[in-house]
Amino acid sequence: MSRRSGLDVVVIGAGVVGAATALTLAAAGLRVGIVEAHEPAPWRADAPDLRVYAFAPDSSALLERLRLWHDIRGARTQPYRNMRVWDAAGGGELRFDADAVGREALGHIVEHGLLVDRLWQRVRADARIEVHCPDKLLALEQDETGVSLALQGGARLHARFALGADGAVSRVRDQLGIESDAHDYGQRGVVAYVSTELPHEQTAWQRFLPSGPLAFLPCADGRSSIVWTLSNDEAERVLALPDDGFCRELTRAFDARLGDVLEVSARAAFPLRRQLAKTMLLGRVALVGDAAHAVHPLAGQGVNLGLRDVSALDDSVREALQRGIDPFSPHRMQRWARARYSENAMAAYGFEAINRVFSNDALLPTLLRGHALGIAGRLPPLTRFLWKRAAGV
Repeated sequence: MSRRSGLDVVVIGAGVVGAATALTLAAAGLRVGIVEAHEPAPWRADAPDLRVYAFAPDSSALLERLRLWHDIRGARTQPYRNMRVWDAAGGGELRFDADAVGREALGHIVEHGLLVDRLWQRVRADARIEVHCPDKLLALEQDETGVSLALQGGARLHARFALGADGAVSRVRDQLGIESDAHDYGQRGVVAYVSTELPHEQTAWQRFLPSGPLAFLPCADGRSSIVWTLSNDEAERVLALPDDGFCRELTRAFDARLGDVLEVSARAAFPLRRQLAKTMLLGRVALVGDAAHAVHPLAGQGVNLGLRDVSALDDSVREALQRGIDPFSPHRMQRWARARYSENAMAAYGFEAINRVFSNDALLPTLLRGHALGIAGRLPPLTRFLWKRAAGV
């Protein structure tokens, strides 16, 4: 197989995880190509993105290493110092506090559009990254030494390795013939920004309802970003409500924990499903982020899991380069893939189990889950352990 383009690695997809992957590998000294179908629209401070992430400390640490976090944090992020999780039917409450775990903050709420904008600006400016945008993958071939990719625009790229970061509907995964274990929850996540009677207290709130979890995430402008999990039919119904009716129903669903919901922004909803690729590696091509794993949003861990794929890959590549060996050797990449698949599968099925236990009104689960939350909340070592698992520290 010829190597006309002389790239070390090609990343297909330039969302949060794909762009972070390209920048991380370029920072390690590799020659990187990136393929993206659409250049993202510039982030606008006056038009907040409805899609936000509860960014864990290890995710912000990755962007700190790329010298991006300071800019992102300065543009608009909201640290949260507390988390409150409680069950509508079973009672009991689980509390996480920054002071108790010795941190300035438990995490930060960050807009998707802001992250992509800053990552993409850096991708465009990095001389070690060869950008193909707008362009799409048409076909992929590989042998034991490398990968050849045919693009819609006519280019043909050759590299030692390729990474599919092209989202849950992944063309790379399809090209490889990798099957996925998938489950449609029959639910949608309704998202919006809301203003409330009481301040958000720099707290991420989550209430478990029989219909699914309801999260209020604190934002820098004093509002909260909500993710309200509902059945497909209920989601359609609440989306169609007038603003005042939506605010009243949301206030009741949240038990008025922040007083009345006073105003709501434009609303949207996205379908919820669990999808786990049966392998993250085939030959000299690997999957990262949503191309490999899509999880229930109840724990806000989707983007964090994807960035942990990137951090683990970065560690593996840098170690190999220091030793002067092939960073994409089969043995090394298989070890990375096994470790990441194990963590991602545990997260995907664990979040699904939590959703099933809490998103019903059967008597026995209702009695047990409130008791379990109460016990966990009264055991500080257990609380710290749970937070550290979620935070990646």
